[in-house]
Amino acid sequence: MSTSKTIFFISDGTGITAANVGHSLLTQFPNVQLIKQFRPFIDSLEKARAVVSEINSVYQKEGEKPVLFTTIVDDSLRNEIGKSHAIMLDFFHGFIQQLETHWQISSSSRIGGAHALENNPAYNMRIDALNYTLSTDDGLGYQLYPQADVILVGVSRSGKTPTCLYLAMHFGIYAANYAYTEDDGRYFELPPALKKERHKLFGLIIAADHLHAIRSKRKPNTDYASLARCQRELKNMNDLLLREKIPFIDATVRSVEEISTTIVTQMGLTRRDV
Repeated sequence: MSTSKTIFFISDGTGITAANVGHSLLTQFPNVQLIKQFRPFIDSLEKARAVVSEINSVYQKEGEKPVLFTTIVDDSLRNEIGKSHAIMLDFFHGFIQQLETHWQISSSSRIGGAHALENNPAYNMRIDALNYTLSTDDGLGYQLYPQADVILVGVSRSGKTPTCLYLAMHFGIYAANYAYTEDDGRYFELPPALKKERHKLFGLIIAADHLHAIRSKRKPNTDYASLARCQRELKNMNDLLLREKIPFIDATVRSVEEISTTIVTQMGLTRRDV
């Protein structure tokens, strides 16, 4: 029996939902070596049978049934894939049946509904939020700060930009960010643009050795990347956050998903992704 585990993410649409939910479950098994296979747009019996053949080949080769995470809506396609030698975890079927029974309403059985562009208000809001974040990245567009839902502050390379992008793309939140460097002076202060939006500020801090490693990859053997400068900037950043009573989170060992959700919760922000 193979020491690695083969996982299939199968969908008649993009497969984003199957991948996201499946990955959340798989994080509970950190010591398992995974071989991930993504099969989106399985929207015909011909494609379904081809996937079944592939799954069965994996079973014969590894001597263990692979696991399937699926979001197949069409009954005929789901039944066909269910014939494979695999453990099939269906994220839609059982829940849809319960909703149909409870509400006494038949579902639409529409493929790709979770990510359809027909949901224009939410989709357009996420795109607008993304454009806003790009326009206010790293201290740009400070005149747009009054439109922000949140403004992240922290030293350079502490994770502000990826967090802002995640907040925009997944929550539809207008997230700006301001990077502090030693150009801001020996002791960090709030510039006028940030003072006006004091209630929107949220800080990111990071361990000095981790910051040193990140900066060294970007600009090796520079003062910017030196451990001494990283320690100095982080001390000044921490002093500012405590002095101004700005909420913050240590981003050193946290994922962008966890950081973003913490910000949304602590700041009481309204998600616009649904």
